[in-house]
Amino acid sequence: MKITFIGGGNMACALIGGLLRQGYEPDNMKVVEINCRAREKIKQEFNVAAVDSISEGLDGCDVLLLAVKPQQLSNVAGKLALLLANQLVISIAAGIRAGDLSRWMRGHGHIVRAMPNTPALIGLGVTGLYALSGVSLEERRHAEAILGAVGSTLWLDDEESLDGLTAISGSGPAYVFYFIESLQHAAQELGLDPAQARSLSLQTFLGASTLAASGMEDAATLRRRVTSPGGTTERAIGVLESKGVKNAIIDAAHAACLRSRELADEFGKT
Repeated sequence: MKITFIGGGNMACALIGGLLRQGYEPDNMKVVEINCRAREKIKQEFNVAAVDSISEGLDGCDVLLLAVKPQQLSNVAGKLALLLANQLVISIAAGIRAGDLSRWMRGHGHIVRAMPNTPALIGLGVTGLYALSGVSLEERRHAEAILGAVGSTLWLDDEESLDGLTAISGSGPAYVFYFIESLQHAAQELGLDPAQARSLSLQTFLGASTLAASGMEDAATLRRRVTSPGGTTERAIGVLESKGVKNAIIDAAHAACLRSRELADEFGKT
């Protein structure tokens, strides 16, 4: 399949790099990017065609991946509406519902909405996928193959679930970075130098996450195993519980989910 990326930002470049590592041919990819410096960088780094014209970018393509900012998508979709045939359209723009995108594209029904997260930049992302009813099984496999080049994928049966997914995996890396940042700050207050604080915090988080991902036991069980009665960890967990940290994290995720829905409503008014 011939893939055209509209927008050559970080996520598009991550996907291109992931596809190339899996053996995908550069000749089968094309990028539409209006910034001349970004175009030249893409050409040099990936050896793929990069153009500034949407019509030129769509020539001969089977799959169109929209990687522009949400605020720009209605304008881009309006231009595409006059050029589309039966191409599969994949959108990774946050907060834009598939139905609104279809409306902007004059009823185009071959649309998959995808929500990747930033660890995709190093091939460790997770992407939620939702397809309109007009998307065929083969097209779903194409979408899964493309987004799977930068990590794992998860299909959702209803689009509303993407708001919850956005709150957990989309915004989730920021929660993790926030916790690491706090742990590093505490380490320095406890007498470790900045390099030591960073190394210990990152390696602890990486090791604990890898252990949890191994599937040996769930996170709650693993936490209990580390928390010896009367020990240091129990004292620390007691402070977190008394401060309502768990409930605060849950409330934060609900707030992110609500904001995702609000943004979809705002963008959909276009």
